[in-house]
Amino acid sequence: MPKPLSLPFDPIARADELWKQRWGKVPSMAAITSIMRAHQILLAEVDAVVKPYGLTFARYEALVLLTFSKAGELPMSKIGERLMVHPTSVTNTVDRLVKSGLVAKRPNPNDGRGTLAVITAKGREVVDAATRDLMAMDFGLGAYDAEECQEIFAMLRPLRISAHDFEE
Repeated sequence: MPKPLSLPFDPIARADELWKQRWGKVPSMAAITSIMRAHQILLAEVDAVVKPYGLTFARYEALVLLTFSKAGELPMSKIGERLMVHPTSVTNTVDRLVKSGLVAKRPNPNDGRGTLAVITAKGREVVDAATRDLMAMDFGLGAYDAEECQEIFAMLRPLRISAHDFEE
């Protein structure tokens, strides 16, 4: 897919100027608009890298999470909790991974009603290859050095805390 032509001006800076004229200075408007645009850019870039593996970034994250578990398996509820997504999204994501042969599902022996998602050997191969490709392109953040990436993480942390993602 060809990249769109660059605008001769920053549309978010322009919107910020127009916003100031109409409603007054509100720096949070330009900040959120920049964050949302960055999200679009990054998601498109990482999805393009994982697409050849039959993945989306959400499916990639689920595979990575399974590789982080000791036995390569987790209850579906734990996956949703760790990825901070709705149970329906977890089911959809895992079902797609099962269909691709990257994950298997089995009853949870510790919970009669629960289901475990288990990464397969093929899933491990795919997540390793996709990870190499994502690391090679700095997860889309190649415009920043390591210190700047740490600053971005630190700047966004209070937002995540205030949203109750985790306890400080």
